Amino acid sequence: MIIKDLPMEERPREKMISCGASLLSNAELLAILIGTGTKNKSSLDLANQVLSIETDGIRYLTDCTPEEICRISGMGIAKACQIISAIELGKRIATNPREKKISINNPDSIASLFMEEMRYYKKEFFKVLLLNSKGEIISIEKTSIGDLSSTIVHPREIFCTPIRRSAAAVIFVHNHPSGNPIPSQEDIDVTNRLVEAGKILGIKVLDHIVIGDGIYVSFKEKQLI
Repeated sequence: MIIKDLPMEERPREKMISCGASLLSNAELLAILIGTGTKNKSSLDLANQVLSIETDGIRYLTDCTPEEICRISGMGIAKACQIISAIELGKRIATNPREKKISINNPDSIASLFMEEMRYYKKEFFKVLLLNSKGEIISIEKTSIGDLSSTIVHPREIFCTPIRRSAAAVIFVHNHPSGNPIPSQEDIDVTNRLVEAGKILGIKVLDHIVIGDGIYVSFKEKQLI
């Protein structure tokens, strides 16, 4: 069945206009991005095939490539790039700080800033929030990728930008690809080393937040800092 054969109220675009995007299924949202189908497949058919590439469904799209999507018959590079672009925009919107100042005293507000992006990473990413003397975020720096270890997360690299930008304090954020945010002994050792380095430099380490799959652990809340 092609889209035009569906009742008007069941066509993805018309349904979005009349009911709002939140009521559309994942396949219907993807069908709108795909736009047109082929001679034998509607855009909804193609959307369902995209969602069936992996058992993770839509979660798979957070880390796939255009080439992987193009393996589906009827999905050219243009359609694949449209989907990847939409996913990337969603990530950036989710992690873009609002004009309203984020409370650095509330780990939940910090974790929510990174959760929807970092919970899907398949490698460990280490990020640093730079704060001024008023506790406002100056910038967010990505400093390393890989397993968290003292050889990768070195004070020299971590504090380079905070020193250059005259940050008064920092908050560390990194993810656990396993989805379990419980800090490892390596996490604790590296954090202690960075805290000591911060004391020498006059840059306070306020917290270290470990992102899991929808959950997080705050070193400050666990009194590990």
